[in-house]
Amino acid sequence: MSKARTRPGSASRSASIRALFLDIGGVLLSNGWGREERHRAAEAYHLDREEMDERHHLTFDTYEEGKLSLDEYLSRVVFHTQRSFAPAEFKEFMFAQSTALPPMMDYVRNLKARHGLKVAVVSNEGRELTEHRIRTFRLNEFVDFFVSSCFVHIRKPDTDIFRLALDIAQVPATEVAYVEDRRMFVQVARQMGILGIHHTDFETTRSALARAGLTA
Repeated sequence: MSKARTRPGSASRSASIRALFLDIGGVLLSNGWGREERHRAAEAYHLDREEMDERHHLTFDTYEEGKLSLDEYLSRVVFHTQRSFAPAEFKEFMFAQSTALPPMMDYVRNLKARHGLKVAVVSNEGRELTEHRIRTFRLNEFVDFFVSSCFVHIRKPDTDIFRLALDIAQVPATEVAYVEDRRMFVQVARQMGILGIHHTDFETTRSALARAGLTA
């Protein structure tokens, strides 16, 4: 009788998980500057939402790759014309949109302590937002290293960002679990042999990690 094959990245595997890779927005914290946050800003500051979205999509990838400062990004998206408010006020509004998702943060802390995991962030975020979120929510207390697009100048879904995280962690792909709320990025990780978990809520992610042997 032939043995059933296990597809790369599936939850059924013999190797134990030694490292946990995590996205930030939608997993540990709310999105930093997603569609909802931008539309909230457009309403609060009486901006043309469609124009703002178009300008955002034309330049945000460059900001996330660390090739633009936040001031430069905002000069293209918001302050390309005279405004009645200052950039500092708008940036304060941007930063205030970030909120913690306590169940996941506490859960990851417990997993790390119990299983001795290496914990890494693999995320697409701009530098100023990333630094604000790390500092405000004390992410560096339980995250060992940050492979953020603004630091490494590579964005998901480029597989090089995952390879870089694996090189730093010095853990084989088959011994890594990756929690991410974007399905495409999960699929890319799975194709590399990583246990990709599509995060939709705390309970489903906890169940998926428990099936991989990680319980808190």
